[in-house]
Amino acid sequence: MFIIRPIENKDLEGLMELLKESGHGLTTLPRDRTVLKRRITHSVRSFSDREAGRPRGEDYLFVMEELFTGVLVGVCGIISKIGGFEPYYFYRVEEHTHESKSIHVNNTIRTLHFHFIHNGPAEICSLYLHPKYRNSQNGRFLSLSRFLFMAENRQHFEDEVIAEMRGMVNDAGHSPFWDAVGAKFFKIDFPAADYQSMKSKRFIEELMPKCPIIANLLPEEAQEVIGRVHPKTEPALRILEQEGFSFSGMVGIFEPGPVMSAPLDGIRTVHGSHTGVIADISDKKVTGNVQIIARTGAKFGATLGPVTVLKDGTGLRISSVTAAALKLRLGESIRYATFKPDSPAKKKTTLKKKRK
Repeated sequence: MFIIRPIENKDLEGLMELLKESGHGLTTLPRDRTVLKRRITHSVRSFSDREAGRPRGEDYLFVMEELFTGVLVGVCGIISKIGGFEPYYFYRVEEHTHESKSIHVNNTIRTLHFHFIHNGPAEICSLYLHPKYRNSQNGRFLSLSRFLFMAENRQHFEDEVIAEMRGMVNDAGHSPFWDAVGAKFFKIDFPAADYQSMKSKRFIEELMPKCPIIANLLPEEAQEVIGRVHPKTEPALRILEQEGFSFSGMVGIFEPGPVMSAPLDGIRTVHGSHTGVIADISDKKVTGNVQIIARTGAKFGATLGPVTVLKDGTGLRISSVTAAALKLRLGESIRYATFKPDSPAKKKTTLKKKRK
């Protein structure tokens, strides 16, 4: 059984162990003790020092813990608002179709426009699940649990939510797009740029040209990865699409995976969540569909289990296992949402086109 809870200072060693096999591409959680310690400290402060109704770039990290062993098997995060003093950088992708009637030719030109945001949306980020525990249930649980936290703390987040998906970079840190574009301007390799961006992103604006990049002039292998996700990230992309996310027209700067976006109140798990009071904790089997169940109030925690609405309308029934996992008692409240959508959306992430 697993629970998802806010990260704590004592989790540094467990997080280091979890990330041993993370490889390149997890930009926000490099295997660097100093950087991770700083990120954990920021998260702990974000949970305890929030200013009501005003997202200020709080950085919330959550860990997925195997309940009976205490081993950390996953991590995920939310940033309440991106930008601020240090802007957030993207490429905006545009496609223009040109037509020559005299020679009967249609030609689509794709361009990448350097773009940055100071006053940005919220971002879900830093999702990583240990390979040993990867399956559809664990990955979905890790991803969607964040939305219950956002629903419960709605005033602390911006109205729009984005997710920058991992692009095409291999385990050795090679990216065909970086070789064709980034390396020409930054004069360092991809892993070095990736690491530097965790400390400061200022060098991106200092060295990146402001004129559009014509993607058609790039090597074919670099063109092919624009807007594509890494194969290991495809399940995460499908989950977000089922939740209501779609391609924003933006891609990442270093390895241009798609940036997905959705209105926070339009996310399935947010608007489809419910709250209720626990009226019965049963040692017997509780019937009903699997739900993501979270504690309400200051101390967040989430797990999976069934929830039954009592026929007399007095409250909710949960199992004693769920109650023990989240340390819940009779009379306390929970927020819960259906684990899987009734009719999963089948969408394909494609680039937006502008015709001329």
